[in-house]
Amino acid sequence: MLVDTYNQSGEKTKQTQLPAEIFEVKMNTDLVHQVAVSQSSNRRHVLAHTKDRSDVRGGGRKPWRQKGTGRARVGSRRSPIWKGGGVTFGPTKERNFKKDIPRKMRRKALFMVLSSKVESNTLILLDELKAEKGKTKQMAELLNKLPCKDQSSLLSLVEIDKKTILAARNIPKTQTIQTKELNVLDLLNHKYLVMSKEAAKVIQETFSAKNEEVVEKKTAVEQKGK
Repeated sequence: MLVDTYNQSGEKTKQTQLPAEIFEVKMNTDLVHQVAVSQSSNRRHVLAHTKDRSDVRGGGRKPWRQKGTGRARVGSRRSPIWKGGGVTFGPTKERNFKKDIPRKMRRKALFMVLSSKVESNTLILLDELKAEKGKTKQMAELLNKLPCKDQSSLLSLVEIDKKTILAARNIPKTQTIQTKELNVLDLLNHKYLVMSKEAAKVIQETFSAKNEEVVEKKTAVEQKGK
């Protein structure tokens, strides 16, 4: 797959060959949806939390004696039917929304989304993606010269580059991510993917089938050691 390559001035300089096993994968929307939902669930932070009768303060003493008062029997003021008592069936932080997806499925879905970016011309390949001065103005000028102008863009960095991150963080609809941490959800949340030629090599090295086999072997060895 040949993709146009741009320089820092936003000009097309040449075409770069991308590996077909990553950037020419047929789309399976059901698989992509499944992986995106799982990643979204795994990022979810549970905020709503209510106290049940075991968490509410007080109620150590029986409010009144069991018999002889003419009132209903009560064992604790923490009862859910009392004001200030616990909440029945309320949301708690103990809820778990995590969904596990096999590594091979995540990898396949990632390749499908990357392939769709190439097919829809929303993958922008640069000779080099850097902001040497670390200035927002410099990064904004670069993005304005590219087809992703005023559109949501995900900048894929080969390694952690503080100056490039600082230059891009104040630009609306723009986010940076390390190439080895690319995922389906972030790619779907941004229209354009901007990366360097070197980043394409890192994708191949990180997410290739051979590398996955090495990771699986290491995991198996570690589990046996435990």
